[in-house]
Amino acid sequence: MLIGTVISTVGLVLSGFWLLLLLPGWAVTLHGMRNLRMMVYHQCAHRNMYRRRRLDAAIGRATSGLLIIQHFGRYSKEHVSDHHAAHHMTLRDPTVQAFLVSLDLHPGMTRRRMWRRVLGKIFSPWFHLNFMVARIRSFWHGSDIREKAIAVTLYGGAATITIVTGTWHILLVAWIVPLFPLFQVSNTLRLCVKHTFPSQDVTVHRGKEYFGSLTNAIFIGEPAPSPDLPTARRLAAWARWTTRMLFVHAPARYLVLTGDTVVHDYHHRYPATPKWANYIFERQLDADRGSPGWPPYHQAWGLVPAVNLVFDSLSVADPEKYDVERLREVSKRELFAAFDD
Repeated sequence: MLIGTVISTVGLVLSGFWLLLLLPGWAVTLHGMRNLRMMVYHQCAHRNMYRRRRLDAAIGRATSGLLIIQHFGRYSKEHVSDHHAAHHMTLRDPTVQAFLVSLDLHPGMTRRRMWRRVLGKIFSPWFHLNFMVARIRSFWHGSDIREKAIAVTLYGGAATITIVTGTWHILLVAWIVPLFPLFQVSNTLRLCVKHTFPSQDVTVHRGKEYFGSLTNAIFIGEPAPSPDLPTARRLAAWARWTTRMLFVHAPARYLVLTGDTVVHDYHHRYPATPKWANYIFERQLDADRGSPGWPPYHQAWGLVPAVNLVFDSLSVADPEKYDVERLREVSKRELFAAFDD
């Protein structure tokens, strides 16, 4: 995050052609923010970062104060009790609430319509304004006094210094842009790949077979071109493959599917494993062992196919089980906080 902010600041100070540095600066800053949120904060909530309760909680509170996200105490409680328990992918699950109310996606909608709705949200200033206000409220309401002190000190101090020195635009462009609109775009796309909805013909909603079927890994990439292709077609295929790896798959991994989000299925099978930092390799080892006690692993290749898989599952999900009318009493503050569970 520091490196990315410095890159953006250099671009703003030098101006002119150097403003192009904002693109890598924003990307690096956002990547740091998302890794801090999706890995460090997440593992602290499971008391699994350093496996020392007070230290993990202190890191969690500092993270929520810096990123202005749902305060650590509430997140820890809801994430473990509703998302990693019997309420997983029910109306009690924050992920389901975010889909049905915040994104306004429902059973029976076509994949195309869901994509249009999500893209409309991503490019809507009103959506981002509501999201930002909800994040601030979710952080402030009920947060620990230490979390509030961290946020007030950081942002109050930064605002005062930049206003006095006339550099407020640097704070706004180099930090606030990645913190809110860019973070929220990444947040929304990440939500759309987390879990599939159970089909209507599933009658048993418990046990490892059921819970293991609701989460897929996302492998970033695609098969390399066949060496048996004619020379001209092979060259064209390699050019297309290289272009997609660089400009489709790499940004998806770096900006949306950061950290261990690509193998979120492994986390749901072993949420308290001390080997979480080696997530990709541990998942492969578990798959090679046949994932004892669990159903076989499944995966989608690429961000868009992973989103399609989730959208298709919601399209044919039970409309009665996921009736949005039963969620009207949920506050917007909690709904937007649910995006990143």
